[in-house]
Amino acid sequence: MIDLHTHTIFSDGEFLPSELVRHAVLHGYEAVAITDHADHTNLEWLLEAAKKAKYLEEEWDIRVLSGVELTHVPPRKIAPLSKKAKELGAEIVVVHGETISEPVAPGTNSASVACEYVDILAHPGLISEEDVQTAVDNNVLLEITTRNGHNRTNGHVARLALEIGATLVVNTDTHGPGNLITDETALKIAMGAGLTESRVKEAFEASKKKVAEIV
Repeated sequence: MIDLHTHTIFSDGEFLPSELVRHAVLHGYEAVAITDHADHTNLEWLLEAAKKAKYLEEEWDIRVLSGVELTHVPPRKIAPLSKKAKELGAEIVVVHGETISEPVAPGTNSASVACEYVDILAHPGLISEEDVQTAVDNNVLLEITTRNGHNRTNGHVARLALEIGATLVVNTDTHGPGNLITDETALKIAMGAGLTESRVKEAFEASKKKVAEIV
């Protein structure tokens, strides 16, 4: 299992980074990205905290990636803030997509998939065909999420991704105990969204490729 979307006590999660990583190790994770909720007010210190957690790689056999999830950021501000995040050392930039579970600003999906600094559009809700095509053009990964509420539109995301050719990843959006899963559970949830087993394994490989690109 590789999970590129998780949270700690530095936003609305329940884990210290060390707790999160330890639980990930016990679930057999190869890599985990710490991507706490960020906007213009907390970007710098969140990334500094996430980068400090990389010391855990010295103790356990796991990659720990530093990142952020830009959350409820006005669409016109997503590109400059994503660029700033990368300049500050973010290895993974996730954007909180237009989930049907929250009042995310319209245009968030479009701004995210058009941005060269965004790696993953999380739980993109009822994303449009046009935005999926833009994600393909700009190599932005679309998320199949295991998180309750956000996962209500997984089937829609999977269907359009398969039709148009977008690359999917499977993430947990972990906030606390019980959210982390094994790769076997991730496989079942993604297949429940309409993906074949081979397509889910392609999503797993996409996550591995993203981690391998980070040096």
